[in-house]
Amino acid sequence: MPVFQFNPPERFVAGTVGQPGDRTFFLQAVGEGRITSVVLEKAQVEALATRIEELLEEVHRRFGAPPDDSEPPEDEGPLEQPIEQDFRVGTLALAWDAEAARVIIEAQEIDETAGEDVVEDDEEELEVFAEDAPAHRDVLRVYLTPGAARAFAGRALKVVSAGRPDCPLCGRPLDPNGHICARQNGYRPDRLV
Repeated sequence: MPVFQFNPPERFVAGTVGQPGDRTFFLQAVGEGRITSVVLEKAQVEALATRIEELLEEVHRRFGAPPDDSEPPEDEGPLEQPIEQDFRVGTLALAWDAEAARVIIEAQEIDETAGEDVVEDDEEELEVFAEDAPAHRDVLRVYLTPGAARAFAGRALKVVSAGRPDCPLCGRPLDPNGHICARQNGYRPDRLV
């Protein structure tokens, strides 16, 4: 299976397709005339953005400000068209390449071949950042400057928070027509007449 590698990408963003409550989340890398779009869960986008910020703080704490730490202008544009899913992400990995002063993000395809019958002893060791992709999984690998990684994380957190607003009472997402709130004993105020 191929490794979609972008070192560096012309553009690397998180984005969505669909309405809040029914959105599909994508990571999209663009470069050298290629567009690679991978689908992942909202929680994965949020975790990746948070971990990037933590990684950059740790790098700054240990090594000082890395060279080329300038942040590129904010990318508020939509995902590149056409949006064609290359694969669904199962595993995300994050690393710091001290020699190149780059953040490396790797997204591996979810392993659809592993069924519920897999015995733990038979599971293969998960390899990330290997030169060759695992035989049955596609991989997206992106190398970012610290500034580009920080800009990616900022946009990703905005994309995650742009969903449905939370109920002020129970904290669960509100649908366009409201929701059944446990704090109101399952009743919606607009139906009490």
